Amino acid sequence: MTDLRELYQEVILDHSKKPRNYHRLEAANHEAEGYNPLCGDHIKVYLLVRDGVVEDVAFEGAGCAICTASASMMTQQIKGRSAEEVERLFRNFHALVTEEETLGTSREDLGKLEVFAGVRDYPVRVKCATLPWHTLHAALDNAGEPVTTE
Repeated sequence: MTDLRELYQEVILDHSKKPRNYHRLEAANHEAEGYNPLCGDHIKVYLLVRDGVVEDVAFEGAGCAICTASASMMTQQIKGRSAEEVERLFRNFHALVTEEETLGTSREDLGKLEVFAGVRDYPVRVKCATLPWHTLHAALDNAGEPVTTE
């Protein structure tokens, strides 16, 4: 179990130090901003959605290691998926980090995102991990107001 936790920590640290898809997406047709006042995380998610499919995704901002890693891994998981698949992944990720038992959550669907399962043991960190996802959800809906975890 300790080896698994160490591996998870390494994956999160890698994504926080070298985030994937970290840039402004000039061609974005959906975007949203998110803020976690407790931790100071502030991110912006950019999406290029065509015919209901996320063709490209990127993010910018400043956040703690958990938030940055979550945003980085999220972008990798949603690229090329339909909006419906992204919404299902959003629900499954949220269940992973907030619920004791993630009934109905497809582990296959989450893939590498399972590294965040341990976050549920640290309630303050749940907001850090879910901020990119709530911001993504707002971007899909083209919500005009910034998302906050408070």
